[in-house]
Amino acid sequence: RRGAQARFSVFPKSGYRTAPPMYGHTQAQHGAAVGYGAAAPAYVDEQGLGKGAFVRTQRRRLNLNAIVLAVAGPWLLFCAVGAALSFEVRHEQPLFAWAIVVACFSLVALTGLCGCTAAGRWLAGAEREPTWFAFLFVSLVVAFCSATVLGSSIYKASMLPYYDMRSLNNYSNVIPSKVHGQQLMDGGIVEFAIGSKLDISRSIGFKSGKVYCVAPVVLGDDKPETYDFWAVGVDCCSGSHADFSCANYNDPVARGGLRLMSEGDRPFYRLAVQQAEAAYKIKASFPVFFEWTVDPSAKVEQWKRDGRSRFITWMLSFLVYQSFLVTSASLAFAKMGSS
Repeated sequence: RRGAQARFSVFPKSGYRTAPPMYGHTQAQHGAAVGYGAAAPAYVDEQGLGKGAFVRTQRRRLNLNAIVLAVAGPWLLFCAVGAALSFEVRHEQPLFAWAIVVACFSLVALTGLCGCTAAGRWLAGAEREPTWFAFLFVSLVVAFCSATVLGSSIYKASMLPYYDMRSLNNYSNVIPSKVHGQQLMDGGIVEFAIGSKLDISRSIGFKSGKVYCVAPVVLGDDKPETYDFWAVGVDCCSGSHADFSCANYNDPVARGGLRLMSEGDRPFYRLAVQQAEAAYKIKASFPVFFEWTVDPSAKVEQWKRDGRSRFITWMLSFLVYQSFLVTSASLAFAKMGSS
């Protein structure tokens, strides 16, 4: 009876702790007995049960703060840089817009310093989270570069033409034979009088790599003293014949013009007008160039809507993209921590 009691007792009366026989350990195998109150061997737990070699380790806990920062940080930076380079602040206050971009770039560089160097992680107090810091740095670089490219694209394609046109005056009911080009120097949106059309018979093109096509705007069959208003287009005529076929050239409703804002194309259109003067024996004292369209005001407003919708679409798309990356990275880091 006493032998059985001693065999199955975890804490025998002698004051020594012994591992249960079911684990195959005896006091002799442990070496010397451990006294009551003394520290147990490292491989024996408080209940005298040794930890086996195949006990599953605890899964690494996810850092919720790091996950939120990894999603929100790059997305907010993308929005800030993209908005600064896309919209009115760049047009009205370019120095302030670029200051925002420089500040965001500095933030990216600081994050890279903290994530890629041991000293930086020590200063940031993130010695235990180097993987998340490196991931955040790469995400910020992608966000900054993407926002810079996207913002410049939206600004040049949609918002810059809109702001330039909005800064000019609008004119309506303009009669080409009674108004001269000098009078519309500040004109952006011009609507000609009812009955105005393009005189295709006096159109021509100047070829320099591309063909720069011009056609004068007239009212009915009038022959003005000076042909100062010209519809223009690129690669929409042969250049050798009067066959102008640019946008809305044969639309009977079209009688509006959007001022040509491209400085690079204007010299070639002037050369085309000079060719027309020589070919048709006409005079163009002060030629002004337009894109011929049906409703110029509506087209200008469409530029603004296109720019805003593109930015919102990309902003939401980047949020989804970044959330997917962070989710994938979280699962990968958790698996790494449990292995």
